[in-house]
Amino acid sequence: MDNLLSNFSQETLWLLVVIYDLSLAIFLYRFFGKYGLYCAVVLGIVLGNLQGGKVSELNLLGMQFNVSMGAILYSGIYFATDLLNEKFGKDEANRAVMLGFVANIAVMLTLVLSTKFLPSDLTGSSAEVHNAISVLAYYSPIFIVGSLTAYLVSQRFDVWFFHYLKKLTNGKKLWLRNNLSTMASQLIDTLIYQFTWVLATDLTFTQAFAISIAKYVIKVFIALIDTIFIYWVRNWEIKS
Repeated sequence: MDNLLSNFSQETLWLLVVIYDLSLAIFLYRFFGKYGLYCAVVLGIVLGNLQGGKVSELNLLGMQFNVSMGAILYSGIYFATDLLNEKFGKDEANRAVMLGFVANIAVMLTLVLSTKFLPSDLTGSSAEVHNAISVLAYYSPIFIVGSLTAYLVSQRFDVWFFHYLKKLTNGKKLWLRNNLSTMASQLIDTLIYQFTWVLATDLTFTQAFAISIAKYVIKVFIALIDTIFIYWVRNWEIKS
């Protein structure tokens, strides 16, 4: 498997991961109903933040983009909350958002507590694992606060705006509310999180804005892809 994946270009891997992330959310929904979508949101926010510091370069449409794994793994979150909103109402979507928020805080606190246990000399890898956990646990506090703030504000807005557009269009034009709500909330998420880079690094507002535009373009691509998936599953009859 590792050798096979190594043969793919970065752009192909990006597309495969987006499809994998959305397919995982669909799998969870198919077999566990709305509770599976809760799980998809929790997985998305936790894995997205754990891997948010990993940045890769992609060449899309002749343009170079620096993309974090966090931005890719967030695709399943918006898909899950929009599907919850569409099928079960905004209260269920907001419940999933808050579950993700609490789960992410719990994971970060658990990682911090884990670093207080000194590694054993019994195995040679123990110190390496300890150091790896320490890197994740003590990633810049400003980034952690910024990420959590961006997630909560943007997701709550996404749920509200999706529901508002659904009422405005009398339940029609799913493609419109799915894309508009996701793109608007992704813009909010990107701007809030990128602002933390200005606070935590030497980036200027101009540089941070340029980076945020590149990240946002990637997120728009993902939003367009997930529209196909939400149309596919919206009429499934699922027992929760």
